[in-house]
Amino acid sequence: MAERRTIVIDPVTRIEGHSKITIHLDAQGRVEDARFHVTQFRGFEKFCEGRPFAEMPSLMARICGICPVSHLIASAKACDSLLAVTIPPAADRLRRIFGMAQVVQSHALSLFYLSSPDLLLGMDADPRTSNLFGVLEREPQLARDGIALRKFGQQIIERLGGKRIHPAWVVPGGVSDPLTPQDRDSILQSTPEALAIAVRSLAWLKRTREGFRDEIASMGSFPSLFMGTIKEDGGLTFYDGKIRFVDAERQVVSDGLDPKRYFDFLGEQVESWSYLKSAYYKPRGIADGIYRVGPLARLNVSERCGTPRADQELAEFREFERTAVLGSFHYHQARLIEILYCVERLEQLLTHPDILDRHVRALARPNALEGVGAAEAPRGTLFHHYKIDEQGLIRYSNLIIATGQNNLAMNRSVRQVAERYVRGNRLTHGMLNRVEAVIRAYDPCLSCSTHAAGQMALKIQLLGPEGDVLDEIARS
Repeated sequence: MAERRTIVIDPVTRIEGHSKITIHLDAQGRVEDARFHVTQFRGFEKFCEGRPFAEMPSLMARICGICPVSHLIASAKACDSLLAVTIPPAADRLRRIFGMAQVVQSHALSLFYLSSPDLLLGMDADPRTSNLFGVLEREPQLARDGIALRKFGQQIIERLGGKRIHPAWVVPGGVSDPLTPQDRDSILQSTPEALAIAVRSLAWLKRTREGFRDEIASMGSFPSLFMGTIKEDGGLTFYDGKIRFVDAERQVVSDGLDPKRYFDFLGEQVESWSYLKSAYYKPRGIADGIYRVGPLARLNVSERCGTPRADQELAEFREFERTAVLGSFHYHQARLIEILYCVERLEQLLTHPDILDRHVRALARPNALEGVGAAEAPRGTLFHHYKIDEQGLIRYSNLIIATGQNNLAMNRSVRQVAERYVRGNRLTHGMLNRVEAVIRAYDPCLSCSTHAAGQMALKIQLLGPEGDVLDEIARS
């Protein structure tokens, strides 16, 4: 008699961080369940306790080498709240430029380096060639465009922040140094090429998606809520605004929510099988409160992007469905639309008459004992919440990371893809790669997001030189 089986994909490849997927089959080889397990744990929330609050932005930038700017900005905004200051207008614009450069380079990494092998070479391609080198061999211009676009974003970060990885330029009260005319002019000179690459890449992706109709229909395509930050006029924003939730019909569920009151509308749950917390829309509970964040969600909640080319692409994007765009496969196109918007918006901000103003920091002592900062990271809405004592030392911190907010949706997506493609009596690489590919569509950042609430399950093994288990200890 046949028995139940478990298929383990370990590790999940071409993502940032360490994870595995388990697919549980019944006796007939049909999928009963599937789960996305995050197997790494870091815990920044705890080991920053006792540190001076002014250190938090540069410390939080160390959470991740891919999206350090997002944590830098959200952390600095939380510190602005502790100081109870309004930062200078030039600093506000420079922070926005910094954040959008981060979005460009991170989105380029996700699409071109991690997902383009699936899109160009196919889901069934030989895993030995499913990488950027395989893309370079098949379509050299596409690979070069991806590298150039990421370089564009990284060079802006370096010019403003002094270095590309873990910059410390964004500080409580503003930024540490003003923009120089030379750096402004250099960035402006590079924007036409970045804009051309974004337009060219969108044309390529729209041609390519025609070969993935089945995947589009079955890879993370289901009704859910969507959450993102919008401007007062409903436009796309990455830096500041109010929170909006829409449903699968793109009807507004909740609007005008203050991100500093995130705990009123967001809940979190810990699962025993993952170090990644699951966030949900609190008024509907965990069963019905599943929501998505990131590029797809931002385009679903926004009325417009706010720049000419991006608005044109958004109008075309919405032709997929009369309601919200539900398929997680479309995260890829949403990233390119956001890249296009960011390049256009960067150019507008850099030509503002006050962008070179040397007053870029408000100085103050702590005027509040609690502060919350929020921003739109490449992968979705990011919250930093700090409490300090009278000496300005951190006594509490809570980080709500985009990847955790997508956790419920990623698990549902994994199960949907497994049910569509996996057959227990005949496994192929293409079947399992599609299960991985839906995770890549969300572009999870696991180093950022593995923070615990309560006591987590833990298993430690002591391995000998030959790999044999000498001893182990487990906590349930």
